[in-house]
Parts: sequence; C-alpha cells; structure tokens
Amino acid sequence: MSSSLILNAKVINEGKIEEFDVFLKNGKIDKIGKDIRYLTADNIVDASGKYLMPGVIDDQVHFREPGLTHKATIESESKAALAGGTTSFMEMPNTVPNALTQALLEDKYQIAAQSSWTNYSFFMGGSNDNYDEAMKTDLSQVCGLKLFMGSSTGNMLVDNEKTLENIFSNFSGLIATHCEDENTIKSNLAFYKEKYANGKVPYDIHALIRNEKACYISSSMAMGLAKKHRTRLHILHISTGEELDLFDNTIPLTEKKITSEVCVHHLYFDAEDYKTLGTKIKCNPAIKHNHREKLLEGLLNDKLDIIATDHAPHTIEEKLADYWNAPSGLPLIQNSLQVMLDFYAKGMISLEKIVEKMCHAPAECFKIDRRGYIREGYWADLVLVDLNAPYTVSKENILYKTGWSPFEGKTFGASVSKTFVSGELLYNEGKFSNKKSGKRLLFNR
Repeated sequence: MSSSLILNAKVINEGKIEEFDVFLKNGKIDKIGKDIRYLTADNIVDASGKYLMPGVIDDQVHFREPGLTHKATIESESKAALAGGTTSFMEMPNTVPNALTQALLEDKYQIAAQSSWTNYSFFMGGSNDNYDEAMKTDLSQVCGLKLFMGSSTGNMLVDNEKTLENIFSNFSGLIATHCEDENTIKSNLAFYKEKYANGKVPYDIHALIRNEKACYISSSMAMGLAKKHRTRLHILHISTGEELDLFDNTIPLTEKKITSEVCVHHLYFDAEDYKTLGTKIKCNPAIKHNHREKLLEGLLNDKLDIIATDHAPHTIEEKLADYWNAPSGLPLIQNSLQVMLDFYAKGMISLEKIVEKMCHAPAECFKIDRRGYIREGYWADLVLVDLNAPYTVSKENILYKTGWSPFEGKTFGASVSKTFVSGELLYNEGKFSNKKSGKRLLFNR
C-alpha cells in the first residue's frame, strides 16, 4: 500500500478551515501537522491554493446491480462517484431480485468487493412478508433497513399496518424510509389521467400527482411510528418545506433518534425546470414548485441533516418516453459536490457546512467506523478540490453507463482534482488508477 504526503492544503474539517500537511500511510491518516514535509512518502502532492476535505459519503444511491445492468453497474457508477469526490456509498435494495433475503444482500457485497472503486454498503430491504429475514441483519456490517412507505419502483411497497408496527417496534438498527402516501398518489393519478386522457400532459404534472400532501402524510406516519416505538428513523429525500416542521434542530445530531436527508436535485431544480428538461428530472418524490429556498433554509438550520443524491440512472431512451411511461430517477453522483460548491460560490452556504452535511453528518447518522473526518487514525478518504477550475459537463466526461446527465452543458465553477480512497490516490486530474481500494463500510453499533 502506497503512502502520500499532501502539502499546503486548506483543510476543511470539523467547522474550521486551516492550512495543514497531511500524511497518509497504510490506508489511514497517519499524521496532520503544520510542517511535516520531512516525512518520506511514495507520492508528494502540492495542494497549494486548493481545499482538502473528507470524501463525500452518499447515503442513498441506486447502482442497479444485479438485474438492471443495462442502466448501470457498481463498477461504472462508483467510478463516476470517485470522479465527483464521493468515496463511500450506501445502495438501495430495489435491484433485481430485490435484496429481501440475507443471501441476496450478501451477493451484492460480493459484487462490490470485486468491482467497486469506492467504499460501499447496501441496505437490507423490507417488504410486507420478509420480517424474519429483516431481523437477521447484522448491524455492524449493514447500514440499515430500507422501507418504501409509498410505491416508487418495483414491488417493495410496505403498506401493511401490522408489518410496519412489527418492524418499527422490533428492528434495533436504523430504518430508512421513502415517504409518499400511496392513497394520495393513486387518487391524484386517476384524476389527472382522466383529465388529460386526450390532451397534452402539462410539463409539471409530476409535481401535482406526487404532491406536498402525499409527502407530509407519509412522513408524519413514519415519525409517529418511530416516536411510539423509539425507533432509529432516517427519512430520505425530503422535498417539501411543510415537512421541515416535523424535525427537531434543538438537539445535537448524535442525540437525534429521527434524522433527515435532502437531495441535491431538490435543492437545485424547481418544477419550472420541467419546461426544459421534461421527464429527465422526473423522480420520486417529485421536484415541486417553490421549495428550494425552504429546503436550503432547513439544511442551514439543521432540520435537515444530510445531503445525498438518490442517484438513479435510466437509459436516455427510457427517460424520453411519454410522461406516463418514463421511469422516475436521474443520475447525479458525479456532480453532487460541484452543485454544492456552486452554491458556496453564490454565498448560499459555507464550505464548512457543505463538509458537515456531506461528510461528517452521514458518518455520525450511520455510526460509520473511522470515516467522514480528517483525523489521525481515520481511514484516508479525502478529496482535493480546486475552486478556481471551471468544469463543463459534456458527453465526453460523463462516466455513467447511461452516458447522460441533467447537467449537460452546465459549467460548474469548481473541479475535483484528486480523490483518495482508503489511502490510495485513485482519481488524479481526470485520470484513474489501475487499481481499486474500496472497502466494506463497518458500523459502531
């Protein structure tokens, strides 16, 4: 395993920005100091003028393997993640077959062990009839249990009240939920299908079908169950300002039993963007009208705890189908950090807050072992960013297997220069190492 000495970096970590040298050895951060250039290393990196931060931890992605590999693979999407500064991911169970048994879950870990560029974990899936399998989950080895409390994709909707009560009362680990009320969505869908049966579907119909009411009802229900049973609940991809009132920002993150996540596309896009991007930005929960500012405010005041992507690729042919048939989900992980750095450049968020929400908070929420911070003894998952190196998204640099991005043609003000995973420099100024060093995430529970 190689060693690296990073010199003159502006280190963003734990609410501060200070210039340090950082020495990496045996996969870990061995030493942090003001002047440690005397140390011998295989690689010397002069980081003058650039910012060093912990690698991004994305707690919600869909990498489509197994079963949907015409859209993506763990290898292809983790490589895109690496180029975007994400060094660890947690992947969802709605692959084919769904990860509803411990054996199927372990199959995904075996694939990642051979092919992932970055560190990895996979959620166990919950359904109406796999209670016993879900309860076997090893919480030191698996990030949590995922419940779709509102159908989004596949057949993983969990809507049986007795099942939900059993899971929330007995599962001792983190439960992550997709919250949209199924009855509200079905009612809206039937109404708009009849209304536009013979006419042109309006550009923002998705925001009307999967509306604010659907999100609030389901999130409220999940929180009610969690409070009743004192369950560790994490609600994914909050998309409305109304839901912010459900969350508490008066206690430290490490003491919260109920946490939340916001995704970059809900911060970046508005329903008006359907006019130009159409079904390319169709996703569940929907991008809605006039919620971006409220969500950003919730992020800044700590009602929202984590920034993630819900990276969910489909082929461009699938996405360009008519509204009723186009699948939900869009690819995001290669540019998620750049989106937030553009917000910083506009004065909307600080660098320290970006690192808190994309690196520290996921590590704390999921109790990840020795990742998410720049600390001696921690795994060396690091990203060097250049805030003065514009980057234009184009067909030539998109790494997703599907080959498209909702940001095509967009020029971001910052670039990812280098990404280290478990101490190895795997991405260096647009070039990739010939080896992978991603490891299975472990959890202190």
